[in-house]
Amino acid sequence: MSFSSEVKDELTRVPPVCSHCEKATLAVLIRIEGTLFFAGKGRYRVEIATDVPSVARLAIKLLHGLYHLKTELTVRRSVLHKTPNYLIEIPTQPHLMEALIDMGVLSSEGGLELGIKQQLVEKQCCAAAYLRGAFLGSGFIASPRGDFHFEITVESRELAEGLVELLAQKEIHARIMQRRSSYMVYLKSGSAILQFLAYAGAHQCALELENERVVKSVRNEVNRITNAEVANQAKSANAAVDQLFAIRTVLESYSADEIPPALQELIRLRVRHPDASLKELGEMAQPPLSKSAVYHRVRRIEELARKARHKRS
Repeated sequence: MSFSSEVKDELTRVPPVCSHCEKATLAVLIRIEGTLFFAGKGRYRVEIATDVPSVARLAIKLLHGLYHLKTELTVRRSVLHKTPNYLIEIPTQPHLMEALIDMGVLSSEGGLELGIKQQLVEKQCCAAAYLRGAFLGSGFIASPRGDFHFEITVESRELAEGLVELLAQKEIHARIMQRRSSYMVYLKSGSAILQFLAYAGAHQCALELENERVVKSVRNEVNRITNAEVANQAKSANAAVDQLFAIRTVLESYSADEIPPALQELIRLRVRHPDASLKELGEMAQPPLSKSAVYHRVRRIEELARKARHKRS
């Protein structure tokens, strides 16, 4: 089961806080997953399609419980994806038009409602239920083991802007991107997705995502430290090789009397300990030297080597 399906399955089990929460969930679910057919003046029928069985069960339960509407369920199997698809048909029947108006699918004048009917989301619990239904309709969350990505796809800009506004009320900052004839409300940060899951009621999935966030954070920190250490080791190794070449040039070009005793000591230490850092060389010196003092002596050896090469040329 994908992570999106896990989230949807958990969201269908979230109990309503007040008597209007279920209406908000059903309303947006029909807005997003439903197809409205006009069958004459005041006569409509609706089809709702989903590939999540728990969403299909919830939709049927709410249609029966809230509006006493008759439904017909057809289970279809996708030839392409080899997964079942659930088609819920709401045939033409008395009070269907009134139910669609009550849910904000149709306006009181009989036209399509493009935005969110404000009476559905007046309470915070109902706003959360509305967002929950929107995700049940067309929501997607990428596996938390990969890159964080969250989206809800809707058909009208007004509805997309309404969802963004509801999220903003909880300081969850979403963006809208148009994709052909539809609009995608999306989140990219793990913290924002976590906030949505907690607000919508998917606490178990939120915990799973938070665990993955911690693992990613630790892994990234370990990688950063490891890469820094490897880079420092490579830098130190390259510097040591350059120092050994400079020492060879100095020893070939100058007699022992021409090389100061302080530089002779450092040359002996570097030749005996080619892998040691400047700090480690300073600790082995007698008396011990600071890293800056060792570096100063290295610069003097390199300067002698440059002068010797210049004389040769």
